[in-house]
Amino acid sequence: MAKFEVPGRGEVSANNQAIFDQLEKGLGFVPNLYAYYAKNETALADYLALQNRKSTLKAKEREVVNLVVSQYNGCRYCQSAHTQLGKMNGFTDEQVLEIRSGRASFDEKLDALAKFTLSAVANNGRVSEEAKENFFAAGYDEANMIDAVIVIGDKIISNYIHNIAQFEIDFPLAQPLEATTV
Repeated sequence: MAKFEVPGRGEVSANNQAIFDQLEKGLGFVPNLYAYYAKNETALADYLALQNRKSTLKAKEREVVNLVVSQYNGCRYCQSAHTQLGKMNGFTDEQVLEIRSGRASFDEKLDALAKFTLSAVANNGRVSEEAKENFFAAGYDEANMIDAVIVIGDKIISNYIHNIAQFEIDFPLAQPLEATTV
């Protein structure tokens, strides 16, 4: 079985070392997922540019997408990281678990987004008519739809990287869902 190691600062290019320094300064550490991207000369900078792009979705909405996609794809790393980010954006532990299941009954608009996201990932982008109608009825527009799909793609990239490499999770482990409807 292949063993995938997370590189340290001294094992990556000068460009990636500079990004490590920025991450260390901003976050206080370099998350293992980001460090792993640095095994490739351009992947870390490219991924961060995608992740940090300007969006019509608020941070809280992006976390809804991140949590739903990470749960659907079974990525424990991203479930754990986005549980912390979700809480930093105002979600309770209970709300995070509900969002991961593809629902947000506590907020009609976020519920429509969670259901849209789950329908998109579960159906390879062929979102059900009901999920689309509810998404737009909740106040989202086509620009928001495009941004939601971009965030879905962003999270799929990270989910797949971790699901393949299985390096150590350096966030508090997310609570597993008892019974998942996903």
